[in-house]
Order: sequence, then C-alpha cells, then structure tokens
Amino acid sequence: MLGSFATIKIEYFHASHYGNGAMVAEEFEKQMEARGVKVGVHHVRDVKPNEIPPADLYLFSSPGRMGRPIGDMRSFLKKAALPPGAKYAILTTEPAPKPDKKTGRIPTDEEQCRWQRVIPIMNKMLQEKGLVKVTEGKIYVTDIKGPLEEGWQKKVADFASRITLP
Repeated sequence: MLGSFATIKIEYFHASHYGNGAMVAEEFEKQMEARGVKVGVHHVRDVKPNEIPPADLYLFSSPGRMGRPIGDMRSFLKKAALPPGAKYAILTTEPAPKPDKKTGRIPTDEEQCRWQRVIPIMNKMLQEKGLVKVTEGKIYVTDIKGPLEEGWQKKVADFASRITLP
C-alpha cells in the first residue's frame, strides 16, 4: 500500500484511441483519489515527452495493436525525459482472447504471450531508460472499439491496490 498519501503524486499517460483506455484512466484516478492520492491523467498527444511533470510514480497505458503498443505510445516512450530510478507501472487495454475457430479452445496465457507483446515492449523501453517497475496489469477489450470486459472496474481496483511506494 502507499506510504503517506498526502505526499504521493502519480502521473498517468495513456494512448487511448477509442476511449477504452481513457475510461480505465478515469477509474484509476477515482480509485486512487479515494485513497488521498493525487493523479494527473494525460493523453500522450497532449504532453510533450520532454516536459513530463515530476511524480512519485509514472503510469503508462496503451491499447494493443498487432501485438504491440500503438505508435503514439511507442513514440512517447522513446522520447520521454524521465529520471533514471523513477518508478513506473503499466496498465494496458488489450484484445480479449478469442476461442479457436476450429477447436473452440481459449488460448493459454503462454500462447497469448507469443503474439501479445504490449507489456514486454513497454517494459523494455522504460527499463532501458533506467526506470524501476512497480507493477503491471491488463484490462481486456471485447472488440476493437470496446466495450471493456465485464468486471473491469474491479480489475482496476485490484491493480490500484498493488501500487506501493515508500
């Protein structure tokens, strides 16, 4: 759990395309502010990557497209001026696994990891800058434009409860 709530500041950067990521960001902000934590929410198009405000934690959220973070997020992370040693978290919105058309079987987590590489790509980009991961998570989107999976608000609350800072 977070340390002294009054002094904690989180900057949340999302690259929502159809609004699903923006809804997740709003829910996260609501969850954290109920705990007394200030959260600044920004779309990556609205922030210059070399003018990122200081924070105790940077949270990055991108939808998955073709198994990767969308271009706006990759570009933002590549150019982001973040202090080495800063803490970060990742919360993505990715396509929900679909049953195989022939067998009806849902792919396992390991099978999904072969083609959904959103989180590993973002982790690599941030860790190459010297940032330190706190936690990661994903919310599924049932179709390309949504809606979000059933129970997504609880998954956001569970993710928020895993945020730990000194």
